[in-house]
Amino acid sequence: MEVRQAYDYCEKVIAANSKSFYKTFSLLPKEKRKAVWAVYAFCRLADDIVDEGDNPVEELAKFEQEFQQFLKGQHNPENPMWVALADVFQTFDMDADAFSCLLRGQAMDLSFSRYETVEDLLDYCYHVASSVGLMLLPILAPGKTAVLKEGAVSLGYAMQLTNILRDVGEDLKIGRIYLPNEVLHKYSLADADLHNGQVSGEFVEVWEDLAKQAEQYYEQAFETIHEYPLSSRIAVKGAGLVYREILSAIRDKRYNVFKEKHFVSDESKQAILACL
Repeated sequence: MEVRQAYDYCEKVIAANSKSFYKTFSLLPKEKRKAVWAVYAFCRLADDIVDEGDNPVEELAKFEQEFQQFLKGQHNPENPMWVALADVFQTFDMDADAFSCLLRGQAMDLSFSRYETVEDLLDYCYHVASSVGLMLLPILAPGKTAVLKEGAVSLGYAMQLTNILRDVGEDLKIGRIYLPNEVLHKYSLADADLHNGQVSGEFVEVWEDLAKQAEQYYEQAFETIHEYPLSSRIAVKGAGLVYREILSAIRDKRYNVFKEKHFVSDESKQAILACL
């Protein structure tokens, strides 16, 4: 398979699965943009194995083995994701440990247990989201990994906390509660209250407690945004601002995360990006 075809496939994957990321990272120069598509395709496949696989434990283990073989220069030349990713690893100084970290995060979901503390939850967020930022740093800001690492980790925390706050209802349907027990206890909210699907005052307090922490992490991430090359800066900050807007959208809909999934409208995305 030609590298161009492989990148075209990866672009279709992100366009079909994440309109927000596709829109913001389309602002990147061509070489960086294509590389992001390839990394996204890797992350998407890992996520799909966990969420939709017939035997996710076995399939994830096989995928990890394929990645280890890939690092040794061995991969299926007809698999577009591996073909594109091989070109990325040849072009940029990629961090293989960040990719392995993401796979460990996916495995955490397969053996899911409740998180007692916010610190426990942030460890999970690091593996499934901050790892993605670390995967992308060599593409977005070559030579700036050290100075930007902390901000990339913070942005991962912020985005994953936003995901969790948006997906409370969907997660309940598959038997998962990511809201930490210490925060639930702090505001006297029980699991049974969550399953009732009522937007009570106690639930709003729990939601806002975590939302405010997410917003603090967004601000921490933006503190070093000026260190990114200009060609990447707009895309990274745009992605963060668009994602943060999900929290505002949920507030506007009176915290109804039990029965609907909230998105940022195209008009809002355009308005945010126009101000960058």
